[in-house]
Amino acid sequence: EDVPSQTFENKDYFCEKETFPVYESISTEEGETIRKIAIEIERPPQIEIHVWTIRKGILGHLYVEKLSKREFEGLPYFKLTTRTTLSQWKIFSEGEAQINQMCESRVCRTELEDLVKVLYLEKSEKGRC
Repeated sequence: EDVPSQTFENKDYFCEKETFPVYESISTEEGETIRKIAIEIERPPQIEIHVWTIRKGILGHLYVEKLSKREFEGLPYFKLTTRTTLSQWKIFSEGEAQINQMCESRVCRTELEDLVKVLYLEKSEKGRC
């Protein structure tokens, strides 16, 4: 899938809110898709990784890991995909909890994709926020 290109800087702001880098890793093993979405938070300095295990479109397992930046740097396959605000990350996390309950017994491919889109910041119209 194509990811909208965005400019990444060490400190980036969107509508005067600080943004944080979001990384993603997708792998397939034994018929399961493992999708990992991570955010780098400065205080405390850590990486929060949300791990989804998807089998035949059904979210079978979801858990959250927290790593130091040093531990995260040693992990392969993660790609910087966007930057997001903490408020958007909160919306993502809350939506993830709802989808986790809703998708225990049914296919939720569309819902999962829509949830990830929450992390992408829309450029404000005419510079207004």
